[in-house]
Amino acid sequence: MLLTEKVAVITGGGRGIGRAIALRFAGEGAAVVLAARTMSEIEAVASEVRDAGGHSAAVATDVADEKNCERLIQEAESQFGKVDILVNNAGEYGPVKPIEEITPAEWDRVIAVHLRGAYLLTRLVLPKMYARGSGVILNISSLSAKSAFGWGSPYASAKAGMLGMTRVVAAEAARKGVRVNAICPGPVTETKMSKDLGQTLATRLGVSKEDQLKGFLNTILQGRGQTANEIAAAALFLCSDEASAITGQSLNVDGGAAFC
Repeated sequence: MLLTEKVAVITGGGRGIGRAIALRFAGEGAAVVLAARTMSEIEAVASEVRDAGGHSAAVATDVADEKNCERLIQEAESQFGKVDILVNNAGEYGPVKPIEEITPAEWDRVIAVHLRGAYLLTRLVLPKMYARGSGVILNISSLSAKSAFGWGSPYASAKAGMLGMTRVVAAEAARKGVRVNAICPGPVTETKMSKDLGQTLATRLGVSKEDQLKGFLNTILQGRGQTANEIAAAALFLCSDEASAITGQSLNVDGGAAFC
């Protein structure tokens, strides 16, 4: 198994991509610590892991809050002794409207959940990773960080910021045994966030939800959305020793939508 005896903290672990990553990592031998604001969701995933014979914990966490992040890492270390892998996946799309209609509070919330949360948790896990001379951080960014779509500037800005942070932290950490990478998923159409966004866009455009989705997917080389399991497979690769020479990179898992 690729992650035997590893301990992974996964934010946004209650559904969608986070859930898929948690189940994949646990299946490869990792103990997984799941974080999200909704305790019932992460506890359900933790139960799935335990029922399959794995090790897991659920910690209710708002990653935008510094004290919450501190408690999350303390709980992970208390229960499993260390954090080998951090997956910064928590997020929300935020307001779907032009930038001039977005309030400062709306902007700040989206930036906080994605970029501030990733920063807070990264700074908390790095010192002990450095002391051990090993560790992996994976930031879940987005196609939106590399392609231009209207009515989502806070989300795109936060996700692009995560790519900048990925590169800089990778540069700081590489000689200390820690790898830092990012994944840019395309539309994972099975997730609640994708479905809610599609409905909102369809309403704004005055088209059916089906037509909106069909038109968007037609711009992708494969002509389809991605699955949470496809993102989890890429995450497993990047967080395992199979990717031991890869750091500072952003991997597009988007069916051929972006080329940078």
